Amino acid sequence: MFAKLAAALTVAISVLSASAVPVTNTGLVVRGGVHSFDNYGGISSFNGFDNFYGSDNFDNSHFSESSISVIKEKEVVCHSESVEIIQQRLLVLQEMAKRIISEQICEVETQTVVFEQFHASLHGFSRDLRRFSGRDVGYDSDIVSHFSNFYGSDGSLSTDDWGFSGSDLGHSYVVPSGNNWDNSRSFGSVGNAYKAARSAVTTF
Repeated sequence: MFAKLAAALTVAISVLSASAVPVTNTGLVVRGGVHSFDNYGGISSFNGFDNFYGSDNFDNSHFSESSISVIKEKEVVCHSESVEIIQQRLLVLQEMAKRIISEQICEVETQTVVFEQFHASLHGFSRDLRRFSGRDVGYDSDIVSHFSNFYGSDGSLSTDDWGFSGSDLGHSYVVPSGNNWDNSRSFGSVGNAYKAARSAVTTF
């Protein structure tokens, strides 16, 4: 009898203790959905922000397999390079993104929102790599082709409109072949690699 009373008392204390702890609002339940940033805070540089991906698609999470048109006639086979060579190229892309944001946006609020959108949209490719998204691992060749247009004739960053929006992503999709994905083992090995990488990330 005493054991039963003790157990009941323990449960009651646990419930009361839990209810006494303030609930922290993580904001998770309100993420996603419609979030318009047009004219956010009355800041003019936000004009037209929603035109690119849409007010309900901040991080381009609507980009799906149905959005993709694979270019069948363009065969690309991956070939492994030194990982340091890859890291060099990605660091250049990182610094280019920082240059574009810091040189071509003067309002710090817009800088912040544009960067967070850019950063969040990359998570979709992480899901591609782990085969969680339903999309093949690839890229849009038409959009990539604009890379050479970053600079004007005087070496400064270009400011001309390249004539596409976020909804055009995937219309000229190339899927390189030749990777070593194996359904029987890669879900586990890639999942472990992902966890190892995430555990190495410093929490800011």
